Amino acid sequence: MPLLKERIYTLEDIYNLPDGQRAELIGGRLYDIAPPSRIHQRLVTELATAINHHIKSQDGQCEVNVAPFAVFINADEETYVEPDISVVCDPRKLTDKGCNGAPDFIVEIVSPGSRKLDYTTKNALYSDAGVREYWIVDPAKERTTIYRYEEDAAPTVILFDHPVQVGIYQNLSITINDLLK
Repeated sequence: MPLLKERIYTLEDIYNLPDGQRAELIGGRLYDIAPPSRIHQRLVTELATAINHHIKSQDGQCEVNVAPFAVFINADEETYVEPDISVVCDPRKLTDKGCNGAPDFIVEIVSPGSRKLDYTTKNALYSDAGVREYWIVDPAKERTTIYRYEEDAAPTVILFDHPVQVGIYQNLSITINDLLK
């Protein structure tokens, strides 16, 4: 007897979600996005501000975008993500709809419902797609896990009270606890 085929979702399903409902699409599978907590939003705001300020102070060309910001990371009909923070340095990837291709730097703030998705599914997706650097900021564990895919090295785990060096900007480091004061 053949196994039942699981439904494959596409971008059309994302665009047809009811108003106010958000989801991500990875490999044809839908993942609901829960409303963020206050600490989640505070971290997104403070990190994006710090990164954006640094880029502007260096006359950099990269653009910082925060969720909800569409990233069509694989340029296919079955993958669509909304990273908490996306830094895109190639303006040719940017359209009015979002980013077509891999951002250079992605930050995800872990929520209780996103833990497995952020640490496993998205980690593999971002690595395969060509993201240069990926941070997983985990408020519950008070640590940041850094993946620098270009270096092909093991991830680094930094506690919130220690500075984190941004790999794509050699002269920028951020201490997460300083952002929460």
